[in-house]
Amino acid sequence: MSKLEKLIEELCPNGVPFIELSKMAEIGTGSSDRKDATESGKYPFYVRSKDILKINEYEYDETAIVIPGEGGIGEIFHYVEGKYALHQRAYRIHVFDNKLNTRYLYHYMFSLFKSFILKKAVSATVTSIRKPMIQDFPVAVPPIEVQHEIVRILDNFTELTAELTAELTAELTARKKQYEYYRDTLLSVKNDIPLVKLGDIATDIYRGSGIKREDVTNEGIPCVRYGEIYTTYNTWFDECKSHTILEKIATPKYFEHGDILFAITGESVEDIAKSVAYVGNEKCLAGGDIVVMKHNQNPRYLAHVLATAESRVQKGKGKVKSKVVHSNVPSIKEIQIPLPPLDVQERYANVLDNFEKLCNDLDIGLPAEIEARQKQYEFYRDQLLTFAETGETILTDRQTDRQTDRQTDRQTDRTESD
Repeated sequence: MSKLEKLIEELCPNGVPFIELSKMAEIGTGSSDRKDATESGKYPFYVRSKDILKINEYEYDETAIVIPGEGGIGEIFHYVEGKYALHQRAYRIHVFDNKLNTRYLYHYMFSLFKSFILKKAVSATVTSIRKPMIQDFPVAVPPIEVQHEIVRILDNFTELTAELTAELTAELTARKKQYEYYRDTLLSVKNDIPLVKLGDIATDIYRGSGIKREDVTNEGIPCVRYGEIYTTYNTWFDECKSHTILEKIATPKYFEHGDILFAITGESVEDIAKSVAYVGNEKCLAGGDIVVMKHNQNPRYLAHVLATAESRVQKGKGKVKSKVVHSNVPSIKEIQIPLPPLDVQERYANVLDNFEKLCNDLDIGLPAEIEARQKQYEFYRDQLLTFAETGETILTDRQTDRQTDRQTDRQTDRTESD
C-alpha cells in the first residue's frame, strides 16, 4: 500500500467534502492594462494569455492561481508566488483557508475546471468568464496531509515529464544539426562536379494559380498551397495533404512526378523560396505563390541540394527583410547548384534520404512520446483528484518510481554510448 493510500484509509476512508471555491479563496481581477507593460519592468505582469510581461509596479504579493477572463476559457495559465501585477480581464484565485493547499487547487482546477465552466456556460463557444461562474466551482477538499501527498506525486510527474521533453528536444536538435552538416558537406561545390543554373536545367518553369483557403477540401483533386511547403512538407513528398474542387480554380496550373515546388512568399529572408520535390504519381494543382520547375534530373537530389546552406543564401540574395518576403521566377533561375551525373545523384539522394529518415523518425517519435507521457500524467492526475467520489485511488508511488527508473535508464544508456 502506498503512502497516499494509507493516508486516505486513515484520514478520509468515506470520502471528502466538496466546498464552493468562494468559501475558501478570494477571487478577482487585476487593474493593470497592457499599455502599462515595459520590457525592463521589475515584476511579472500576467495578462489574458500564457505570455508573461514585465511591469514596474506590483499589485499583489501572494501565492495565487491566474486564469484568463477572456480567451482560453477554462484554461489554467499560471501558478504564482511573490509579487506580480494582473490584467483587468485576468482572474486571480488566492486561497485564504488553511484547509486548502493552493498547489493542490492548481492541479485540481487543471483537471476539472474547464469542463465545469463549459457546462455552466451551456455553450462551448463562450468568450468570457464572470466571477460568479468561478465562485460556484466545487472543490473536493481532503485532509491537508492527503493534499500534500497528491501535490508531491503530481509535481514529481510534471518535473520528470519536463526533463524528458528537454532531453528529447536537445537530442532532436543535435541530430538535425548533424544531418545538415553532413548534407552540406556532401553536396558542397567540388572541382570535378560542374555548377549549373536552375534556368539551364529546367525544361519548364512557371507560377501556380491561386487556391483560396476556403476552397481546400478533404476530397477532390490533390493540391498544394504555398504555406504548406513551409509547414507540411519536408524534402520530398509523394501524397498531397489537401484537395480542392477543380471547378473553383479559374486557371489551374498542374505539377506532376519529379517536379520541384518553390514557395515564393514567406516571412523571412532565410526561409524564402523553400523548395520540395514531388515524387508521387497523381497530377496535382499548384497554388498561387508557388513556382513549379520541371527538369530531367533526379528530383530527390535536387530537393536535397536546394536545401543546403549555400542554396538558401542564393535564394535570399538581394531580398529585403520585411513582414513579407517575395521571390520570383528570374531569381530562382539564377540559383547555381553542383550537378553530378544521374547515377551519382541517385547515390547521394539515397544516402541523404536514409540520414534524414533517422531525424524524421526521432521527430515523429518525440511528440508521440511526450504526448503519451502527458496523457499518462493526466490520467493519473484525474484519478487522484476524483478519488473522493469513489473512495479509491489507483496511483501509487510505484508508478512514479517506474517513470524515474525509465529516465535513469535513458541517461545511463546515453552515458555508456558516449
